[in-house]
Amino acid sequence: MKKVNINLQWEKEKIHTVMAEELDFPSYYGKNLDALYDALTDICEETVITVNGQSDYGTKLLAAINDAAAANKNIKVEISGENKMTIEQAKEKLYALQAKLAAFNHATAVLYYDGATTAPKGTGANRAQTMAVLSGEIYKLSTGKDTVELLEFLDENKAQLEEKEQRMVYLMLKGIRQMEKIPFDKYVELQQLISEADDVWHTAKDEDNFEMFRPYLEKMFEMYKNIAGWCAPEKDPYDYWLGEFEDGLDREKCEKFFGTLRSRIVPLLKKISEKPQLSDSCIKGSFAQDLQHSLSLYVMDVMGLDKNHCGISTTEHPFTTTLGSHHDVRITTKYHEDDYSNSLYSVIHEGGHALYELNVADEYAYTVLDGGVSMGIHESQSRFYENYIGRSREFITYLFPKLTELFPQLCGYTAEDVYKAVNSVQPGLIRIDADELTYCLHIMVRYELEKALFAGEIEVKDLPYHWNRLYREYLGVDVPSNKKGVLQDSHWSGGNIGYFPSYALGTAYGAQFLKKMKETIDVEKCITEGNLAPINSWNRENIWQHGQLYTPSQIIEKTVGSFEPEVFCDYLEAKFTELYNL
Repeated sequence: MKKVNINLQWEKEKIHTVMAEELDFPSYYGKNLDALYDALTDICEETVITVNGQSDYGTKLLAAINDAAAANKNIKVEISGENKMTIEQAKEKLYALQAKLAAFNHATAVLYYDGATTAPKGTGANRAQTMAVLSGEIYKLSTGKDTVELLEFLDENKAQLEEKEQRMVYLMLKGIRQMEKIPFDKYVELQQLISEADDVWHTAKDEDNFEMFRPYLEKMFEMYKNIAGWCAPEKDPYDYWLGEFEDGLDREKCEKFFGTLRSRIVPLLKKISEKPQLSDSCIKGSFAQDLQHSLSLYVMDVMGLDKNHCGISTTEHPFTTTLGSHHDVRITTKYHEDDYSNSLYSVIHEGGHALYELNVADEYAYTVLDGGVSMGIHESQSRFYENYIGRSREFITYLFPKLTELFPQLCGYTAEDVYKAVNSVQPGLIRIDADELTYCLHIMVRYELEKALFAGEIEVKDLPYHWNRLYREYLGVDVPSNKKGVLQDSHWSGGNIGYFPSYALGTAYGAQFLKKMKETIDVEKCITEGNLAPINSWNRENIWQHGQLYTPSQIIEKTVGSFEPEVFCDYLEAKFTELYNL
């Protein structure tokens, strides 16, 4: 092992001479930073470089050494004296900065949650005003000179950071570099628009009034086109937003993915349509909301959700949100008194999101690593519990005694009746009520519309017409109202444009996770016994605990190797072939 001690306060010539002599650099060594990097990356034996002191040139030289250490694992850099304290202080500032940002985001999340659940209808403008002020502070804190200098310093010295800290710096710098490209007034304007649009959407949906919501949606799409142009002028605007929700996703990949699904789902759906429809009478009737709420609490317990840290409330469009950190997660649902299965699967779906958030490693709390890494991975968890667990024959068999306890009118039915009812294939209007087989067709409708809007092929005012046209073409159903059509989702009002494809992508991820999980866990036995602990442990170990430490592609690579949408198609064909005796 070789060792060398250098002081960054030395003259440039002395630093290079000492390093060349102690580390046996070649005689042609050029004594400049590029030459230093080349010489260090060529070292083939363990080498320790101890650095102390500070100077302007020394900072650049240390950055070159750190870059070389990142590229060559034989090199270890040890910082001593004043520099070490500087890096440690910078790391402390990094965590303090993230904690402060988490506090601001906590406040904005509470405002959003309140607006979507219990706030009076006329209070949207009031929240929007507060949201604009908070968003302005977040912008200033995130992009301020001190923040940028701190993160760039840490980035230059990333070899001295732990893996998690390197990831924090990367994510924050990425966010800053994007945010810096958005004019401050436009950033604040967007946050205010989202708050107002969400409030108007609720009313517009209730009143089946698309024209009320249209001006806000036009502003939203126009703003998102502009932001894409500012942040990534070299990219297609829709590719940019697809990639923001799922790293690496673009239209080309979507076309290939959806093409695979379409080629397998559509023929399967045609075969099923020729068979007698399964009865769903056991999930229809009159089911009191308070009893459905009791069922929700029971299901949360079965799933392993900690109700000391996870609350449930009602809203127009169910969602999950984290308030401040993974220590406080809220799920929401909507009760339909004529069908208990709507809320049942809403709770299981949102509960899957909540399990992911709640089980991020505690060391990531109040940092940018706290939370799911992407919408696709997040949806893999919600759809995993909703479909692969919740719609399984084993789960329904386990749940059935509780169903008959709460709803005595089900005593004349069997668990098999309920299993068939909740898996019945019935092309319909509402995405969140869609059966497991046709769900992805609902996503394709939204993908096609977003793609066309960004391409300028259609205008927002024409959305109802094209929505209805695609529903007739893809699912064979006629849309009777905008409330049950283009106004049904909250995503566009919340600025989540480009989000929808992640639902289908996540569903396909989940099928691969299930297949891999079955190699080491008797999944069916666990579900039959109502013991989801081993299943949760697998997800915690492989997915949840990592938060945003790894990219989506790294999660896929570490768990299943590579993404194979055919696994999802195989699962669907096997399940529905058996169910419908095809």
